Amino acid sequence: MNNKRIKKTVIIIASIFFVIGAIFGFKFYPVYFAPNVTDNADYVYINTGSDLNAVYAAMNKSGALKRIKTFQEAAEQMDLALRIQPGRYRVKKGMTNRHLVNMIKSGNQEPVNLKFQNIRRKEDFAGYLAKRLEADSLAFISVLDSAALIEEHGFTQENIYTMFIPNTYEMYWNTSPEEFFHKMKAEYEKFWTAERKKKAAALNLTPVQVSILASIVDGEAIFDKEMPIIAGLYLNRLERGILLQADPTVIFANGDFTVKRVTYALLRKDSKYNTYKYAGLPPGPIMMPSIKAVDAVLNKDDNNYLYMCAKEDFSGYHNFAENQAQHEINAKKYREALNQRKIFR
Repeated sequence: MNNKRIKKTVIIIASIFFVIGAIFGFKFYPVYFAPNVTDNADYVYINTGSDLNAVYAAMNKSGALKRIKTFQEAAEQMDLALRIQPGRYRVKKGMTNRHLVNMIKSGNQEPVNLKFQNIRRKEDFAGYLAKRLEADSLAFISVLDSAALIEEHGFTQENIYTMFIPNTYEMYWNTSPEEFFHKMKAEYEKFWTAERKKKAAALNLTPVQVSILASIVDGEAIFDKEMPIIAGLYLNRLERGILLQADPTVIFANGDFTVKRVTYALLRKDSKYNTYKYAGLPPGPIMMPSIKAVDAVLNKDDNNYLYMCAKEDFSGYHNFAENQAQHEINAKKYREALNQRKIFR
C-alpha cells in the first residue's frame, strides 16, 4: 500500500513538473531563450533619447529579428524602458531576446573605427563623421565653427583643422560632436610631445604653423621620401622672406580640386591662401596634414633648394633647383610635357 502511494505521489509530482515545463516551454522559452536574431543585419542603431517604441522601430528597420512581438514582450518584462542606452549594437544570428535586452540595458555596444587623413575642408570632414557617428554633419559643423569653443582651446576658426591628428580612433557611435572635439584635443596634446615642440621651436614655428606647412607638403608630395626635401625647400623660402608660391595653396584658394595645371587665371585669385600673392604661411591648413608630413617638417632635409617642379615623366617625383635659371629649365620641360598631353587646366 505504501509503495502504491509513493508511486502515485511520484507520478503526480512528475505530472506537475511536466505541466510546469510545458508552460515554461510554451510561454517563456520563445520570449527569453529561443534564438530570435537573423543574419539580415550586422548592427542595430539605437538613437539618443529613444523610448521603447523607437527601439522597436529600430529593430524593425534593421530586419534583425524573426519575431518582433516576442522581443517586445521580453523588453517590457525586463524593464528595458527604464534603462535604454543609445548606441551601435552588434547583433549575431542566434542571439536571444534576453541577450539583446541585456546588451541594450548595459550599453554594451561595439565602437566605430574612425580613420581620416588628407581631408581638405571642414565640410568634408563633418560629412565623413556624420556617416559614421550618430550626429549629422550640421551638428559637427556647428562645433567646428564654434568661435567660443575654438578660442577656449587656443585655436582660430581658420587653423582649428590642425588640431585633428589623422589616425585611426575607436569611438562609440553615439559620441556627441562636443565629446568628439574634446577627445581630439586630448589626442592633439598627446601627439605634440616635448620633443616635437622642441623641434618646432628650433624652426621658429609653433605647432600650428608646423601643421599648416605640413599640409602644403602633403599637397605637393606623392611619395613620402620627398616630404623632408620639400619641407626643407619651403623653410628656406620662409627664412629668406621669399613667397612660398605653392601650387596646392592656389588650388585650395580657388576651390577647384580637379585642376591639373595651375594657370595665370588661377594665380590672380585674391585670397590669403594664395601664396603667390601673400607672403608667409596661409592662415590655416589646406588639408588635414598627415603625421608623416608633420614629422617631415620637424625633421626637414637640410638643403639649399628654393624651387621645385613636377618631373616631365609624370612619375610623381619633382625636379629641385637652387636657382631661378635651373628652375626655368625644369619648368619648361614640364610645360611642354603638359602641352603634349593636352593638359591645359
